[in-house]
Amino acid sequence: MRVSLIVGLVATTWWLAGSMPRAQAPAADLVLTNGRIITVNATDSIAQAVAIAGSRIVAVGTNDEMRSRIGPATRVIDLAGRTATPGLIDTHVHFSETDALFSVDLGDVAVKNMSDVLARVAAQVAKRKPGEWIRGRGWDEGKLAERRYIHASDLDKVAPDNPVWLTHTTGHYGVANSYALKMAEVRKETTDPPAGTIDRDAAGNPTGVLKEAAQGLVTRLVPPFTRDEQRQGLVRMIEDFNKEGMTGAKDPGIGQQKWELYQELRDAGTLTVRMVALWSGARRVEDNAQVMARVQAHPRPSDLSADRVLISGGVKMFMDGSGGARTAWMYGDWNKNFTEKDTGNVGYPATPPDAYRQIVATLHNAGIHVSTHAIGDRAIDWVVDTYDHVLKAKPARGLRHGIIHGNTPSNHAIDVMARLQAEYDAGYPESQAGFMWWIGDNYAGNLGPERGLRLKPFNTYVQRKIKWAGGSDYGVTPFPARYGLWSSVARQTLNGTFGATPFGLQERVDIRTALRSYTIWAAHQMFLDDRIGSIEVGKDADLAVWDRDMYTVPTDALKELRCEMTIFSGKVVYTTR
Repeated sequence: MRVSLIVGLVATTWWLAGSMPRAQAPAADLVLTNGRIITVNATDSIAQAVAIAGSRIVAVGTNDEMRSRIGPATRVIDLAGRTATPGLIDTHVHFSETDALFSVDLGDVAVKNMSDVLARVAAQVAKRKPGEWIRGRGWDEGKLAERRYIHASDLDKVAPDNPVWLTHTTGHYGVANSYALKMAEVRKETTDPPAGTIDRDAAGNPTGVLKEAAQGLVTRLVPPFTRDEQRQGLVRMIEDFNKEGMTGAKDPGIGQQKWELYQELRDAGTLTVRMVALWSGARRVEDNAQVMARVQAHPRPSDLSADRVLISGGVKMFMDGSGGARTAWMYGDWNKNFTEKDTGNVGYPATPPDAYRQIVATLHNAGIHVSTHAIGDRAIDWVVDTYDHVLKAKPARGLRHGIIHGNTPSNHAIDVMARLQAEYDAGYPESQAGFMWWIGDNYAGNLGPERGLRLKPFNTYVQRKIKWAGGSDYGVTPFPARYGLWSSVARQTLNGTFGATPFGLQERVDIRTALRSYTIWAAHQMFLDDRIGSIEVGKDADLAVWDRDMYTVPTDALKELRCEMTIFSGKVVYTTR
């Protein structure tokens, strides 16, 4: 009798549960429907719709599955077949358009020869009084018909009465006119500073081109941009990032003033790009304590709870110089003009190697993330071996030490990267595919036909299960991430000076892999992969809507992608409609 009663109660309970309506899911604030949602989750699944409540994603699935999330106050956006992705991320961008707003722009494709350069400088001279500084940025001898540096003797023709300083697109060298050289007291007898080069003609006279640390001989005299000009540069950059479907950035090598400007914009609610800032690192052991004090004054990424918009992420270090200037630290002589040799020039370290290793050990032991600029193969080896050394001495998972640029890694470096990622969650390349395009003609000439095939070895990374994070290094290359996506697949140079694909196609990857490097893998290097980088329930709602499906269009169309809507933290911050 008791058994029958229990069975009856269970059956009744089951029937009542089945007959009662299920609890209605809370209504979302925003629902996107009728789209092709590239989630970039573990299986790279494609959905039709996504629901957002507040700043978070609460549902991802089919149109029918989203109906229960639509309430009277829900905003519904019909994507009409358009494609949505996670918001794109740039893990190495000098985040400011101040130079573009307030100096001579020499970085666009309309500047094709020396006459174009001088015309733009002359136009700025006409707006200035004698003695006032003329500054510009973005020139690249690889894009000029003359295929040579700008010299002081060129600038003197249009600016005899004003000091001029023009920074190269790489930021690792620039050119001064004679007026500026005289102010800086740079003469024939001036010696090269440590980790710097004064370019000279056949008679030993300075040409005006100053590389690496030698730039400081002149740049210390150039008046800095005002605080308001710097703020305007940040505001413009945020707006333009959002127009390109970009919602995250890692800004390397900042100082206190820029950090305070970021705080001001965050507090005003106008920082609609998640920002991980790396403080500028020391190049001398005795200066490292001051850097550490700045870093330790702010919460570490792992300590954060609410603030996922502005993060003090760690320290940027320098190991060498530039592939454009042929100052990066290599094992073999640099090339020039593709097949010639720059005999005796293997570049040099930007930081004394032993001092670098000691500084990194101190930062690592304090639990601070380090990302190091390393372009040449010898520099990359030193960096990954340093990470290996400090991790063995004090094992730690999750500091995610990075190799910025990592252009031409040796087989040894690739082996170490693979092992560090597997064992310590460290050793991640933070790479700029756009180098192959925007400064690719310059790079091809300097690397030569054999070494160039190793540039940005993404396919090898895939085979070795090495993850990398994409970026632009703006203002070295244009910042829109669509260019990096395209370059990862196409590996083409801008002008084809040494052939359209002098770096070969063996190291190309497909668009699905390229997209991961600008989303979930990039989020990892921002310590935000649990919150952004894919379209999944529980993550922050950072999304971009595109005019075409990047997974199905021809490769060349990737470069022409157009963002039609950007959502940051659940709010539409840019739309074309």
